[in-house]
Amino acid sequence: MAMTVHCDIVSAEGEIFSGLVEMVVAHGALGDLGIALGHAPLITNLKPGPIRLIKQGGEEEVYYISGGFLEVQPNMVKVLADTVQRAADLDEASAQEAVKAAEKALHDRGAEFDYGSAAARLAEATAQLRTVQQIRKKFGH
Repeated sequence: MAMTVHCDIVSAEGEIFSGLVEMVVAHGALGDLGIALGHAPLITNLKPGPIRLIKQGGEEEVYYISGGFLEVQPNMVKVLADTVQRAADLDEASAQEAVKAAEKALHDRGAEFDYGSAAARLAEATAQLRTVQQIRKKFGH
C-alpha cells in the first residue's frame, strides 16, 4: 500500500473533499506542484486550473479551482479555493463560449471598461477550457 497524506479541499461553499491521497497535483504561481507524504511545508497561491488527487490504488479525482491557496504541513495538504467544481461537471462548449465572451469584452472596450476584471475573466475561462480538454485527452471523455 502506498504512503498517503490527508488532503482537504474547501471553498466558501464548504468542504469539497476530505480524505487520504497518495499525491496532490496543483497549478501554483511558479508552475505545477506535486505534493506527496514527506513534502516540505509550504504555502503558495494557486492559479486557476485543475487540482488532481491521486487516491489510494491510483484512482484519480480532478477538480477545477478558480484560484486560492495551498498549504502543506507534515501530514496534511489543504487547498483553500475561491470556487471549486468537479472537472467532470465542466462543459467544453460552455467553457469555449466563456473564452469567446471574455475575448470580446477585451476587444470591445467601452467607457466603463475594467481591464483587470476582463483579463481575469479571460484567464479563468481559459483555465476551465484547458482543464476540460486535459480531462478529455487523459480519460477519453
